[in-house]
Amino acid sequence: MSFLTQVTPLILTFDEAPNIARCLERLDWAADIVVLDSGSTDATQAICRAHPRVRLFVRPFDDHASQWNYGLEQTGIATPWVLGLDCDYMVTVEATREIDVLTPSQDIGGYWTPFRYAMLGRILRSGIYPPVIALFRRGAGRYVQDGHTQRMAVDGAVGRLRAPFIHDDRKPFSRWVRSQIAYARLEADKLVAAPPSGFRGWLRTRTPFAVFSVGFYCLIVRGGLFDGPGGWLYGLQRMIAEGLISAAYLDSKLRRAISPADR
Repeated sequence: MSFLTQVTPLILTFDEAPNIARCLERLDWAADIVVLDSGSTDATQAICRAHPRVRLFVRPFDDHASQWNYGLEQTGIATPWVLGLDCDYMVTVEATREIDVLTPSQDIGGYWTPFRYAMLGRILRSGIYPPVIALFRRGAGRYVQDGHTQRMAVDGAVGRLRAPFIHDDRKPFSRWVRSQIAYARLEADKLVAAPPSGFRGWLRTRTPFAVFSVGFYCLIVRGGLFDGPGGWLYGLQRMIAEGLISAAYLDSKLRRAISPADR
């Protein structure tokens, strides 16, 4: 029996008209697709309602983990496995074939999923999007908030898929900038609460050089300079995002250092 018949895709949306149709097109194998929208004001909901296998739910957004867990627990997902997808994820043909023939043992609670990063359809060699646990056994995992986003905490062993998904976000650049400002504050709050170990955490919290290191890594070490304009834009975006996080962290640090009399 095809393993895909045991999987329900779960997708979160908010003003994702530039992405949602492409995401859904790659899920033609799914008998049931759950979309949880946060109150989109663009064509996102209309696109979802036009899809014959989408069940659309709307819930005001509070935080990522709560939204994902609501989707898991309150939308009537009946299959034993769930595929959690952002709207800018595309499940490749190779990944679909790999998932289709999975035969997980009972101790497997989920699978790490690798990614290739794309800019407007062009796959980049310089992408540094980390693997996530996108495919997991329903009831064996729960989302927890982690900085600006969420991560899946799974009971049991975690396997690894070999075939990558594609990350290709086509929302306007202005939307990306607004999102990064909000994300930077959440990431800074995480750093303030528990400064991380490791070289990246050291750069972020003790030097002003994180922005330059990520630019060097993406453009030189990963070869983004040879990706053309898409790779250059990606490198600049990573530098901007890292710079905003460092700035938000330093801002919090300076404000905490102000004496009560000077506030």
